[in-house]
Formats: sequence, structure tokens, C-alpha cells
Amino acid sequence: MSTHFYGEGNIGSIPESREFPNGNDEPNRLLRLNVYFDNPVPKKDGTFEDRGGFWAPVELWHRDVEHWATLYQKGMRVMVEGRTVRDEWEDAEENERVTFKIEARRIGILPFRVEAVKLSAKPSNAETQPEGE
Repeated sequence: MSTHFYGEGNIGSIPESREFPNGNDEPNRLLRLNVYFDNPVPKKDGTFEDRGGFWAPVELWHRDVEHWATLYQKGMRVMVEGRTVRDEWEDAEENERVTFKIEARRIGILPFRVEAVKLSAKPSNAETQPEGE
């Protein structure tokens, strides 16, 4: 069972990246974030109250996750788009457990508490031109 998910939240722990062998092909790479998706409701005094927030594991499979694991940081505000997936498993005592996780398609960094942004060099025309042109 899955459903489309779109939410904004804060990364709650240091991101972790893992690599899984894939035979002779390039390995599959996973970035895992633990994100708190809050529900800020404005109060009369101009402040906000969190009503109904929740923690969710966010997983992103991509070849560049090693780089992204250093880019994303604990406390960073992110926008996550993907799908929720029900994950059933057994714990060490063989009790059935159910967890909902988010399989992300996109994770965007929001500018809250970001001090600086550094862009990589723009590729040259030779690198962006299709072959034969």
C-alpha cells in the first residue's frame, strides 16, 4: 500500500548513506534521513504551535547519495516529495511490527538557517553538446 506524500520538515539526525552490491553493475546507493514533519498552527500572539507532527524515515535511492549525505545536515529544513509505504516486519522477539516510511523522489533544501550556498562549476559547451553536433 502506498500513497503520494508531500511534506516539509526538519532532519533530526545525521544522514546515513549505504551502498549495496549489484553484481557487475554500479552498486545501488541509499540515503536515509530521519525527518520530523511538523504541523505549525498560528496562534493569536503571532507564534506557532505544533499540532500533530510526526517522525518518519525518508529513503532516497540515487547514484549521488554519497555527495548528498555530506550536503544534508541535522536540523536542516527540507521539502520531501515521494510516496508513503507501509513496511511490515518482525522484531527480535518475533512480534509483528508496522512502520510507515517515505520513499522520496525529491528532497529539496529550504533556505531556513542556511548560511551560504556554493555552486559547482558550470560544465563547458563540449560537455553539454550532444555527440555529432
